[in-house]
Amino acid sequence: MAGAYLYFALNIILGPVLLLGLLSLQVIELIKYNQRTNEKITRFLESIQYADFTSSFTHDSQMGNSYRHLNQAFSKVMEAFRKTRAEKEEQVLFMRIIIQHINIGIISYNSEGKIGLVNNAAKHLLQITQFKDIHDLNRISPQFLKQILSLKTGEDLSVKINDSLHLNIRCTELKMGGKQWFLLSFQDISAALKQQELDAWQNLTKVLRHEIMNSITPIATLVNSLQTILEEDVYIENGKHLILEEGFEDLQEGLKTISGRSRGLVGFVNAYRDYTSIPEPQKSPLDVRALFEDICTLLRDDLELNQISLTIEIVPEDLNIMADKEQIQMILINLVKNAREAIEKSDIKTIQLTAGRTLSNHPYIQVIDQGPGIQAASLENIFVPFFTTKNNGSGIGLAISRQIMNMHRGSLQVHSVPDKETIFTLLFES
Repeated sequence: MAGAYLYFALNIILGPVLLLGLLSLQVIELIKYNQRTNEKITRFLESIQYADFTSSFTHDSQMGNSYRHLNQAFSKVMEAFRKTRAEKEEQVLFMRIIIQHINIGIISYNSEGKIGLVNNAAKHLLQITQFKDIHDLNRISPQFLKQILSLKTGEDLSVKINDSLHLNIRCTELKMGGKQWFLLSFQDISAALKQQELDAWQNLTKVLRHEIMNSITPIATLVNSLQTILEEDVYIENGKHLILEEGFEDLQEGLKTISGRSRGLVGFVNAYRDYTSIPEPQKSPLDVRALFEDICTLLRDDLELNQISLTIEIVPEDLNIMADKEQIQMILINLVKNAREAIEKSDIKTIQLTAGRTLSNHPYIQVIDQGPGIQAASLENIFVPFFTTKNNGSGIGLAISRQIMNMHRGSLQVHSVPDKETIFTLLFES
């Protein structure tokens, strides 16, 4: 405006030219100022993008006071990022030190098999010093690698590597950096298994000693008594051995008792043999409704004779399980018969067969009765071989049933409230 006034009103040419030059200089400086600001902001954002927090933002006195505040703000943000990254690096280092010091093996790998983390315990347990890929586990055995790769989140795997090493392996899946990662934990349970094995053998020895002594002691006593009878009641007449009638009857009764106790001992040994020789389950898809209908057909006469009803509930209706049909039938028949015996004198003579899926999607089957229940003292021992609360029970049925479920990689559990209900649950792997 000043240049236009000088040129048009006063007819001065030099003044407008100088003013135009000054205006051009101001525009150039303003562009430079804006460029410097943009460069600072760009450098700041790139530092954040590439996690380079070493950049510093110094104040240029020519840029003015507001620019000084901008530099100070950038510097404070960078310092905060540097401090946060340092703290995270310290935490990561601390966690790595902890992971290296724990005696549980840890291995992480991504969906491509690349190893992300492996601690010294894992290298020591697996006897592999260098890990680059999860497929390095093939050095132990191809079957071991196959089992590892087939593990799902939350699943456990028990593997015997050699005579001195038995591993329990757990898998967890997680996402990091947009990739699927798997975290494996390895724990040597050889010592615990050996202690459990020792305890089991000690308990078994107690049971065997108790049962055998219960049979052998009266047999030995009777043999001594029979020997006394032979010495006192047998006499020789005309070259023949004769026995008094009373002695003959005692001898006959004693031999009968010995025979009965011997059969009982043979039955006990056969029961032990059955418990220790269960075949591996031959798993196949099994329709639960068809399974329940077979149980109803097999036990219909026995239940009707005792005026007991068997109800079925399956959710969903088309529920299937992977199991050995014959073995699962044997478990259910045993459990239903136990329930029938429990409710013979109960007012509610109903046994329920229910099936469904847990919240973790594991199929289950339940046998429920409203009988007298199981007392807490007995509840802890009902799965112990040869333990029984029945006068004529062998104490082997529930022990075999639990062993079958263990071989299915499932479990057999019991929940009982005295005088209310008893629930036996067969839980299968998903």
